[in-house]
Amino acid sequence: MAFRAFTHTHVYEKQSASKEKDKSSIQCIECFDRNVYIGTKDATVLHLILPSGTDGDLSHGQRKIKECRVRKLGSSNQVVQLRVVPLFNHLLVLWDRSVTALNMFSLEPVAALKKIQHVHLFEVCDSLLANQAACVEMVTSSSRRKVIRIHVVGVDRWDIVKEVSLLQDPVALAVDGACVCVGTSDRYLLCDIRTGSSDELFHHNHSRQRVIVTSMGRGEFLLNGPESLGMFVMKTGICQRPPLQWPQEVLAAGVCFPYILTLQPQVLSVYSVVDQQCKQTVNLSGAKGLLSTSDGVLVFTERDIFSLRLVPLKEQTQALVRLERFEEALLLLDGVQGHRPLDSYKELQKAISCLAGFVHFYQECFSDAKVLFITGELDPRELIRLYPGFQVCLSEDFQSQLDQPYKGRDLQVLCQEDRHTFHHYLDFLGDFLRAIRGAEQGLKCSKEVDCALLRLYVELGDTENLQQLVTFPNVCRLDQCLPVLEQHSRYFALGSLYQSHGNPVDAIETWVKIVDGLHKDPSCSDVYGHIVWTLSQLQDRDAVWTFADWTLQRNQEIGVQIFNKRPAEDRFETQDVLALMEKYPLALLLYLEFLINDLNSEEERHHSRLALAYVTQSLREEEESDLRKTRGKLQQLLWESKFYDVSTVYERVESATLHKEKAILLGRTGGHFQALQVLVHQEGDLQAAEAYCCRASQGRDAQFRQTLLLTLLQIYLSSEDHISAAVDLLNNNPRVLAAEKVIQLLPDSWSVQLVSQFLVGSLRETFHQRRMAMLQKAMEQVELMRHKVIWMQTSKTKFQLDKGQKCKVCERDLAEPQFACNLTGELMHTSCPGFPSS
Repeated sequence: MAFRAFTHTHVYEKQSASKEKDKSSIQCIECFDRNVYIGTKDATVLHLILPSGTDGDLSHGQRKIKECRVRKLGSSNQVVQLRVVPLFNHLLVLWDRSVTALNMFSLEPVAALKKIQHVHLFEVCDSLLANQAACVEMVTSSSRRKVIRIHVVGVDRWDIVKEVSLLQDPVALAVDGACVCVGTSDRYLLCDIRTGSSDELFHHNHSRQRVIVTSMGRGEFLLNGPESLGMFVMKTGICQRPPLQWPQEVLAAGVCFPYILTLQPQVLSVYSVVDQQCKQTVNLSGAKGLLSTSDGVLVFTERDIFSLRLVPLKEQTQALVRLERFEEALLLLDGVQGHRPLDSYKELQKAISCLAGFVHFYQECFSDAKVLFITGELDPRELIRLYPGFQVCLSEDFQSQLDQPYKGRDLQVLCQEDRHTFHHYLDFLGDFLRAIRGAEQGLKCSKEVDCALLRLYVELGDTENLQQLVTFPNVCRLDQCLPVLEQHSRYFALGSLYQSHGNPVDAIETWVKIVDGLHKDPSCSDVYGHIVWTLSQLQDRDAVWTFADWTLQRNQEIGVQIFNKRPAEDRFETQDVLALMEKYPLALLLYLEFLINDLNSEEERHHSRLALAYVTQSLREEEESDLRKTRGKLQQLLWESKFYDVSTVYERVESATLHKEKAILLGRTGGHFQALQVLVHQEGDLQAAEAYCCRASQGRDAQFRQTLLLTLLQIYLSSEDHISAAVDLLNNNPRVLAAEKVIQLLPDSWSVQLVSQFLVGSLRETFHQRRMAMLQKAMEQVELMRHKVIWMQTSKTKFQLDKGQKCKVCERDLAEPQFACNLTGELMHTSCPGFPSS
């Protein structure tokens, strides 16, 4: 069945004697509500009334049309135009080059309105004046002059208010608001009836009968342009639509949005404004003209009137859907909605968008299908149900609301015969569900969407998206999803799903089984690290204690992070953690480091315990080749911490081989001599002994450092094995050691040549210090001299103290003989704060 935009009905046939047929033929028509007016060739006006049951529906031709009134205007000349003015119940008639006003019901002349003579064409304007001033505007073209006139029409008068001159006589005209579009014998013009200005649009080569100007409303006109083009022109002179290609022999054109109807001698064609395509043709032999009405057009021949009534938009789209012309239906709806938005069409538009989406879907045009499904707000369950194996994701009460969708390939068959193509369909399902997940379209059935996504990711082996789905908040149904994950050995994702649903213990137990080898899941790595991180963020403290032992047993260094990495506001009691760590020495050491280095603990027990832990660790690692890291930390703690118990730590290292640490502890109690002896004689590290002097003297004066170095020198001199070390010590520290004190300690057997380098360096340093002191003294003397000069210059200056002069500081009068003057010459009391002695 072909698509029809209009229904065609025979409305009226004029009955007359055969010899009068030519004289009484129909020349023009007008319509308002149920009133139809006919102008004939023999100067007659007929008033017809449609039956009341039609409510203005002209398609009910089977009902009898009442011929109400007939008005004979004269003996000759045809009626050229009829226009109704419902505001005043006027029917305006153009006959014998004059516009006459009749009552639109009685057809009696309106006595107060005299004929407007010498009129070739006229049109009535729909303007704001009708509501504001109880009058309408009318445009007429003169049959004698090249002008158009604007009239203001009232109930009992009409007056000319403006006249616009033209270069040629108008052949056709149409009015939209304050704009008049005029067609002449070779061009089209736009005239502004407010300003009187006119602008030329374009030329044409049509005969006078083919010059067509039709108002489309909203400031737009339809013109018969060159090369058989229907041109759409706005009142601004621009075109916002592409031209319409129509036949050459167009007699008239009417507008019933979204369609343009063109009349030819034997046929009427219906074109869509949306896509410029011909949608319907109607055979009408002998047609002479047409009149646009609110719901279609009236077409007349010499004896008959036909009605083409617009089929309701919903019926049009349904017909296109039945013909599987979905894209065309969408274009139609979009065009109508853009012209006049109607909420009643939104649901219809959504449904057709979905059907069009299925067409693209089965054609594998997935990007277009996605846009249409989203635009049409497709229930995602309608798509999920098409995929084999995914129907279990749907709830039992789901019933498809779509009619039989576009008949395409069976995905069940495709899944078995062409896995590659089927994977493309699976990818599209994921893309679509991700797009609507979280939006209103997906929230209506969020459980089904999440379950389908999980099954899809497992099917595609998409580990990244699967993990993202189960990790973040979701509404997957556990009874459906857990078996799927277990079946495909996705135990890590299964644990994440437990966790996102508030079951952390089940989640961690699942992951523990992966680490222990009870479950195999090749899709994940570092499950143990994930368990530690999860426990460190978990607020369920019981669950943390449950798995703490297992975590520390697997790896003390990483496992301790379940306590170290916890948020500051959710840390465990320190003593409880330390009690647990008793069985895990490395974890204990790391936790104590966390307490001291990160939390800045100043408790003696923490510092002492860490020091002892370092000692224990160092002794345990004696067999290893590199102890520098642990011992370095121990030595740094012993040097820098002020909070540990020196005696407790010393008892632990006294009998051990940790000589450097023993020396530090002795130094902390003031036993620097013993400390240096340990480093020299027990450790045998002379560099460590000298470094000890530097480190122990940090923050102390130079005298203290000299004392330590002299003590070390005495220890060196007490043994002949360390003579060279003593010489090196002197040569390395000439600026610190005073020569006179060193000489007192040196043996008499030493020659001057042996200590010459030290003596030269020491004397040079002494001379340098002496000269620096002299330079400092000289600079201070210069400064003193500068102040004396300023004082002398000031003392020789004369000052005049007038009565009432104020102190610069306190603003009181200088009434006493004593006063002072600052460097800028301002006077003040000697007792005020600015005076130097104060």
